[in-house]
Amino acid sequence: MTDIDFPYQDRQDYDDAARGLLRSLEPGVVRNDGGDVLWDNDSYAFLADHPDEPADTVHPSLWRQSSLVAKQGLFEVVEGIYQVRGFDLSNITFVEGDSGVIVIDPLISMETARAALALYRAERGDRDVTGIIYTHCHIDHFGGVRGVVSQEDVDSGKVPVVAPEGFVEHAIAENVYAGTAMGRRAGYMYGAVLPRNPKGSVGAGLGQTTSTGTVGLIAPTVDITRTGQELTVDGVRMVFQLAPGTEAPAEMHFLFPDRRALCMAENATHTLHNILTLRGAVVRDPHAWARYLTEVIEIFGDQTDVAFASHHWPTWGADRVREFLSLQRDLYAYQHDQTLRLLNRGYTGSEIAEMIELPPALRGAWHAHGYYGSISHNVKAIYQRYMGWYDGNPARLWQHPPVEAAKRYVEYMGGADAVVTKARESVSRGDLRWAAQVLDHVVFAQPDHQEGRRLLADVMEQLGFGCENGTWRNSYLSAAAELRDGNFGTPTQSSSPDLLNQLPPEMFFDALAVQIDGPQAWDHDLAIQWRFPEHDARFLTTLRNGVFSYVRDGQDAAPLTLTVNRAALAALAAGDLTGAEAAGLGFDGDRSVLDQLVAVLDPGDPNFNIIEP
Repeated sequence: MTDIDFPYQDRQDYDDAARGLLRSLEPGVVRNDGGDVLWDNDSYAFLADHPDEPADTVHPSLWRQSSLVAKQGLFEVVEGIYQVRGFDLSNITFVEGDSGVIVIDPLISMETARAALALYRAERGDRDVTGIIYTHCHIDHFGGVRGVVSQEDVDSGKVPVVAPEGFVEHAIAENVYAGTAMGRRAGYMYGAVLPRNPKGSVGAGLGQTTSTGTVGLIAPTVDITRTGQELTVDGVRMVFQLAPGTEAPAEMHFLFPDRRALCMAENATHTLHNILTLRGAVVRDPHAWARYLTEVIEIFGDQTDVAFASHHWPTWGADRVREFLSLQRDLYAYQHDQTLRLLNRGYTGSEIAEMIELPPALRGAWHAHGYYGSISHNVKAIYQRYMGWYDGNPARLWQHPPVEAAKRYVEYMGGADAVVTKARESVSRGDLRWAAQVLDHVVFAQPDHQEGRRLLADVMEQLGFGCENGTWRNSYLSAAAELRDGNFGTPTQSSSPDLLNQLPPEMFFDALAVQIDGPQAWDHDLAIQWRFPEHDARFLTTLRNGVFSYVRDGQDAAPLTLTVNRAALAALAAGDLTGAEAAGLGFDGDRSVLDQLVAVLDPGDPNFNIIEP
């Protein structure tokens, strides 16, 4: 690394992260009504105590980032716009209107959002909430909504809920279709079970970690459908820019022209972001991401004196905002363009990830460092987006799966004991990446080989200590924890009754289809008519050849008709047939047809293994 990679002489972020602090939560802990701790920002106090003295078990750049992100309290962005930071993975923003306050992105949990609103009111007065804005469809930007507004106030029209078009569909899809697997992997990514200390979790780069309270969703009542659309809520004028397919599939930016303040959602933060997050997701489009950042500079740049986002701290000053947005744009465009250049020369994703080096202007900008995303895994994601998993070499077209490959590798290398001995030599030479790669084979070939497990745990720990990226650090240290102490499962759940209550019938059927145990259902031939009165819809579903299909208004006869209200639909989606019946699920015909369908469902396992077979 050269000095330009770590411009420690640049202290602007420290000034910006502290600017406008009005009050903090003392102590910095949020509990539920039963007294359980759902958020503990004070557990990161060791960072604040020594912000310029990183521990030797933490990358100094990540230590710097974490000490900035861990600052908590109510901050003034400009007069009339306030943020509470350090209450969750994300920020919550309060915009004062004529009679009340508009809330932007109410965190993950009802309890943390409620605590943030209380802190705001303690400083600014007991203002009613007069509007809700979701910048995008990730759960850390809507999950706490019931902590700041009631369903009744929304249903009455008193409080509009504003979101980009497609919000509900994408919010549900991410948390239902592959939600079990994503949740398990997120436990690694966010270091959910790691202790908060210099040998454990120091943060995730984007925020410290995720809260563990009650997740909810109140559906939007106002859709933003086009760039340039204007809306006035409680006397506050806003102009919107849609940015779909960027950091989220449904996302938007918006300007408060009367305050010359620009909300950038999560597309321009103080870190390189993910093209493909480690927990898993649909690969994002860095080309579109860069294009929308260019557009926002063009349409809002001359009207902006401060840019703030759903994470981190604002950037003040028209020139600084333009420079910040331009560098963020160049960051995503450079990764995209250079990956395409090199893949068209025949290089594979893993090769390109070792080749790309950012230009000096980007390496010298703290906000372009890989605290959450990384050049390494982003480049591989871009390759995947365009070329898929196969790198073109037929020797890699039909490889053995991990366990079978591991057994063969270990046998070829002389057995597990020999591999461990050679791995120790690699560790002594500092080649931790190779040691991890070969010890992974030992653990997958012989999971009970204790010496191999212990050494791999030590290697994972050392790799974690050296990471600038917070999610890489958490993943390595979580792997070490499971090798030593066993599978910790999925500590947090992203799905919730509110999310399931918003399921349209089509998405419910899609979620059922991916749970069908195909071989168990090969010989089934089932048909059901479904009626959804609250959706004014009916469907015919069939299960044949292990495939569950649905047709709206299908006319074929079926031996069973189900009448499904919204509450029963949510219970069915959660796998609770008894609860669905209690909620009013109606039967007309042969009940055994539904029992046969339920019997071949194979729901996900939130405790599947990751670091061992």
